[in-house]
Amino acid sequence: MSADKITRSTVIPALRYRNASAAIEWLCKVFGFEKQLVVPGKDNTILHAQLTLGGGMIMLGSVHGGSQWGKLIKQPDEIGGFETQSAYLVVADADAVYARAKSAGATIVIDIKDEDHGGRSFTCRDPEGRLWSVGTYDPWTSA
Repeated sequence: MSADKITRSTVIPALRYRNASAAIEWLCKVFGFEKQLVVPGKDNTILHAQLTLGGGMIMLGSVHGGSQWGKLIKQPDEIGGFETQSAYLVVADADAVYARAKSAGATIVIDIKDEDHGGRSFTCRDPEGRLWSVGTYDPWTSA
């Protein structure tokens, strides 16, 4: 497939949350994700969810250690608050998202600033400690 025919991301981060239902609502309210698919499980768990933002998507579900994949993943609070990866969201107005994130209780770990490589960005932790970078720099259009 040629690059000009790709209209959606072919790399989709997959995340786990202890309270996936609350995480979905927070991610939609703060970052502007939209629910594409949410598959509920027993006891207020989420078996699988797909959230979209522009041409991108994340998949997420509730923490459960029973699956092969689940046994390979740790939550940030299980490894000293660290992450081994994080997502970057391209947005039109980083200051507006920053304000929503702060008012929704996000922990700002890198304050909003103009970047040397272009754009304006910040980095925060969501309520379960996942690391998110948000900015106006769009690597698809900034070459």
